Amino acid sequence: MTKPPPTMPPTQSVFYDEDLDDRDYANRLLPRAAYRGPAMRSVTMWLIIVNVVVFVIDEWLRRRQIGYVITIGDQRPIFMPPLQFWGHFSQFFAIERLQLWRFVTFQFLHGSFQHLVFNMLALYFFGPLVEFYLRPRQFLVFYLLCGVGGALFYLVLLMLGYRIGTPTVPLVGASAGIFGVLIAAALIAPHAMVFLLGIVPMRLVTLAYFFIIFAVLQVLFLGANAGGEAAHLGGAAMGVLLMRKTNWLERLAWWGKRAPPF
Repeated sequence: MTKPPPTMPPTQSVFYDEDLDDRDYANRLLPRAAYRGPAMRSVTMWLIIVNVVVFVIDEWLRRRQIGYVITIGDQRPIFMPPLQFWGHFSQFFAIERLQLWRFVTFQFLHGSFQHLVFNMLALYFFGPLVEFYLRPRQFLVFYLLCGVGGALFYLVLLMLGYRIGTPTVPLVGASAGIFGVLIAAALIAPHAMVFLLGIVPMRLVTLAYFFIIFAVLQVLFLGANAGGEAAHLGGAAMGVLLMRKTNWLERLAWWGKRAPPF
């Protein structure tokens, strides 16, 4: 859970990168409301709801053995419920079969209840801060693009021959988007205090460094979840890029109003 940074003089900014944005509130402290949980009508809350609903539906179908049996490499055949089968990301389906929707749909699927809970807790605590800073429409674009960035980085490493998986191994989870959100929160309020596992206090920027270093080591030494950690790094990298190019988000999040000129 995040806590606001210590009170600072009105002329001093909480942002250590003054070029993150040029909007009028970019150079003042965010209110305490930005550090609280998401409001019911916020984009963050709707993302959590959609993720939970998708998981519940797929688990209901799994328990009734409604789905597909697929074989991945030399492994034994595995059963996939319909949403996971049609939504997961892999090089084979997304690139070789040109099923490009998978760059987005995999972000709303989870392999286990624990996977879902961990990701949604992270989104619950860090999402409101980033959503408040970027505004709802821009935040939704930011979140989805971070997920896409995760899939792209995973795909690039895979196609370069780095053994983080195989072309048919399914990639699922909101973690790439969550890593983008975590990095964005650390850029916005680096000195806000958080509690790792609800116990160990540390600055938000320290927490971000901790997870990034862990992901890098997993990828370098081909850990058990090297493919997933590669996606995490891609999401984090996209998060850094978009936080420095927030005008891109302004231009992409134009639905419901006239698009601004490029």
